[in-house]
Amino acid sequence: MLVNTVLSSLPLAEGSTHAHTGEWVAAVLRSRIAEGQLLPGAKLSEQSLSAALGVSRNTLREAFAVLDNELIITRIPNRGVFVSSPGASGVKEIYGVRRIIEPAAVLWGPNLDTDALAAIVVDARAALAAGDIAQMADANQCFHEQLVRATGSERLQELMTRVLAQMRLVFHAMSDAPDFHSHYVELNASLVELLVAGQREEASIALRGYLDRAEAELLAHLGEDN
Repeated sequence: MLVNTVLSSLPLAEGSTHAHTGEWVAAVLRSRIAEGQLLPGAKLSEQSLSAALGVSRNTLREAFAVLDNELIITRIPNRGVFVSSPGASGVKEIYGVRRIIEPAAVLWGPNLDTDALAAIVVDARAALAAGDIAQMADANQCFHEQLVRATGSERLQELMTRVLAQMRLVFHAMSDAPDFHSHYVELNASLVELLVAGQREEASIALRGYLDRAEAELLAHLGEDN
């Protein structure tokens, strides 16, 4: 099963500066979800996870509380803990946050790295040419994470990691629409061109429109209008 495979690849807590803490466990699980290694609806076994991570069940429950608050997991009484499957309301919340953070990062971020953004576009184009939808989605996630790094704010980057973990869950709803990610590759490339030219305001406006478009597509796929 997927969960067991993922568990076998989880890093041991020993040696980590944050070992044996609920926050560390939450960060590990959040990362696995953001990377698509734990899928929506997957049940998270307390026994298996506590053994794989070398933490107590109480520590694991602390992590679950954090992730539940972030809407990344769902706790169902008498059934267990599951990776969330966000619906239309979740999509609207996610894109509401993204429309505030990302255009501002593009417009004002002091650490904008256009070389890193351009390199991600190269990877995305290669994935598109190879028909690798998963790799294309990964590149798209990395692109937006890199945009937020421009802020130089660790807190905003941590928030974006949480948002991207939720986005990964949303993208699984688009698994039957493989072309969803493809047209955003060139939109990302266009953003890079604007940023290289120093046209930050234009790039920020374009990005907001891009996010509006993506949200509308996702909501339409889920059967709900904006």
